[in-house]
Amino acid sequence: MPSTVKGVIARGKGQAVSVENVIVPDPGPGEALVKIQACGVCHTDLHYREGGINDDFPFLLGHEAAGIVEAVGNDVTDVAPGDFVILNWRAICGECRACLRGEQWNCFNTHNATQKMTLKDGTELSPALGIGAFIEKTLVAAGQCTKVDPNADPAAVGLLGCGVMAGVGAAINTGKVTRGMSVAVIGCGGVGDAAIAGASLAGAAKVIAVDVEDRKLEWAKQFGATHTVNSKERDAVEAIQELTGGFGADVVIDAVGRPETWKTAFYARDLAGTVVLVGVPTPEMRIEMPFQEFFGRGGSLKSSWYGDCLPSRDFPMLVDLYQQGKFNLDAFVSERIGIDDIESAFTKMHDGDVLRSVVIMK
Repeated sequence: MPSTVKGVIARGKGQAVSVENVIVPDPGPGEALVKIQACGVCHTDLHYREGGINDDFPFLLGHEAAGIVEAVGNDVTDVAPGDFVILNWRAICGECRACLRGEQWNCFNTHNATQKMTLKDGTELSPALGIGAFIEKTLVAAGQCTKVDPNADPAAVGLLGCGVMAGVGAAINTGKVTRGMSVAVIGCGGVGDAAIAGASLAGAAKVIAVDVEDRKLEWAKQFGATHTVNSKERDAVEAIQELTGGFGADVVIDAVGRPETWKTAFYARDLAGTVVLVGVPTPEMRIEMPFQEFFGRGGSLKSSWYGDCLPSRDFPMLVDLYQQGKFNLDAFVSERIGIDDIESAFTKMHDGDVLRSVVIMK
């Protein structure tokens, strides 16, 4: 029998969100019903509310989540009722050209639940990133559920579902950071600090955090930054070169996603170094640069989609490191809030007062 539960709805562009009754179907083939325990408040949710993703209103917001599987479709074997899972927005198909060449992290045919969650009047909802987790129970594709250690704190490990994984993966998977490298990260919000943590986990010898706010630079230190640069006070390229023997960093990660920060990353890397873009630009942004610079400096210019992660591989590994005290996921949780507090959490996030507010579902 379908469930009627409370969920957070964005009905129109720029409108305050509302908590409303949502009808969640029983899982069909390939689907899972998950009771949400915790869900982080991500910038992407705000982008949905502001119409920055698309205009398929109304949206069911929330996607950085962990919870317990309550039921599965009759053909589902990878997860079962009672499993503690982190939700992801990359349910790989296993059949597309990327999957068949062994690059499942680039799957071109990721999928979501087939059935739609609705409002009580039958209006179909668009779940954020195919998840919709600011809700008591949500319906997802079974492939969006990754089993992890049930003893882990849902508020912390749920953040692997988006921003933290994006940052860690940008360093480890996309940037290929290894022991002894120098790494610079531009932008020290949640994704940037996760990239710093990833570079530290990978054994980088020098991790340089760049931001315009001293408060954020202090936050970056707890994730492994060895040096900090306030780019309002000095030129970031010169500072990074000075800290790397005049050469530039081996890997520079742009966690902001603006033309000016990408150019900083480009010129702050060493010859044949790597630039990783993990911050998300907006459609109107443009870059104009001398074409010869791209050839003359060599190296790699990469975009990082979801940290080029494979949830089945990366989530359990990172949860294990967290449980061992080697990866400080708790530090990303700035506050724990209720489902009615999301609008205020958006304000705090926009103002840079938190890394993550996490909604705890009762």
